[in-house]
Amino acid sequence: MKIIGVKKIKVKLFKNNKGDLLKYISKKSPYFKSFGEVYFNEINFKKKKGWILHKKNQCIICVCYGEVKFKLIDGRKKSKSFNKENNITLNKINHTILIIPPGIWFSFTTNKKKSIFANLIDRIHTDKESSKANKVKNYEIK
Repeated sequence: MKIIGVKKIKVKLFKNNKGDLLKYISKKSPYFKSFGEVYFNEINFKKKKGWILHKKNQCIICVCYGEVKFKLIDGRKKSKSFNKENNITLNKINHTILIIPPGIWFSFTTNKKKSIFANLIDRIHTDKESSKANKVKNYEIK
């Protein structure tokens, strides 16, 4: 079973011999709620980062360099998909945006030398709004 509310949305990639243009988001995008802040997360070869859970923020994630493998676990106790897991890989070849609703734990890694993704959240980040953990279910990150 897929985690309820998690979405992958194919977006445009404009090929150009000088360098491609990758579309990310527009105010007109149906999944855009509001602008809080955008940050870029860089991951080095075979390193794992996470676990992160946003309590109120929706994450709109787009890999802009390399390839990122996300592991998601539904932490919403009232959800029909509670405790279910999804593994999702994003890269430039399959230029896709990942929507992660509030209440979902996620971690990420890369098999590339370096990968970078952008994350747009709909409110300003605060430590109270998010949770971090080294272990979720049986998955530990050191």
